[in-house]
Amino acid sequence: MSLPQALQAASLTDAGRVRDHNEDCIESRPEIGLYVLADGMGGYNAGEVASGMATSLIAEGLLQAWDPRAVERLAREDAKALAERLIREQIERANSAVFTTSQNNPECAGMGTTLVMSLFYDNFVAVAHIGDSRLYRVRGDAMEQVTRDHSLLQEQLDSGLITPEEAKLSQNKNLVTRALGIDPTVEPEIHVYEAQPDDMYLLCSDGLSDMVEDEEIRLTLITLKSNPTLTVQQLVQAANDNGGRDNISAMLIRVAEPFGIERGWLARLKALFR
Repeated sequence: MSLPQALQAASLTDAGRVRDHNEDCIESRPEIGLYVLADGMGGYNAGEVASGMATSLIAEGLLQAWDPRAVERLAREDAKALAERLIREQIERANSAVFTTSQNNPECAGMGTTLVMSLFYDNFVAVAHIGDSRLYRVRGDAMEQVTRDHSLLQEQLDSGLITPEEAKLSQNKNLVTRALGIDPTVEPEIHVYEAQPDDMYLLCSDGLSDMVEDEEIRLTLITLKSNPTLTVQQLVQAANDNGGRDNISAMLIRVAEPFGIERGWLARLKALFR
């Protein structure tokens, strides 16, 4: 079964109720199981330049670098390692491009972007993120925040300076400690996870996670899981109903079927007839 058949996906981005333009950007390449979301920051319109550059460069770069037919010849653990390496290389390439553009164009000075992305292959998913855009996973009835925010608020929580209840009221929600394009180099956080049938993976910007409680997100995902398009529409609508104070983006991927790669003599035999 091909990846677009095994993975049911839907995406939506919206300016929200307050901002007059959208600095979020999303890109997907379903044919290789790639989904990328970025939330830009900077001067007027510069944020959308950063997020647009990041998502397009990473998506196109991986589309060229990640050759499923070549990867099929690798052992599964080697494929995981290759996914991590190529993701890191493409993020470094995008970071350099955004940083150079910001240095050479005064109207783009100081621009940058958060990033969250996922690459699905052979019943695993490689996840990378920078900043406070998130990836959630629903498995069964439980939802887990897979990514950990690179933010001042998260550092305060980790050090015990504030409680989770106080964090909900904090004025520091949007202060990220890591972003793409701000410095000459950036360190993404990359992990690989096993994927299971019926898993749901939600990539989102903080315009969604700040405006909609985790429990409401979980219930929406579970209730509407058979219809990813309706699910992302409902999540964006909920964020807008709660104020829509920021741009809102959501990308939802549901594992409808296993997407493992055949290996061994049978796979080699089939390859001869392609």
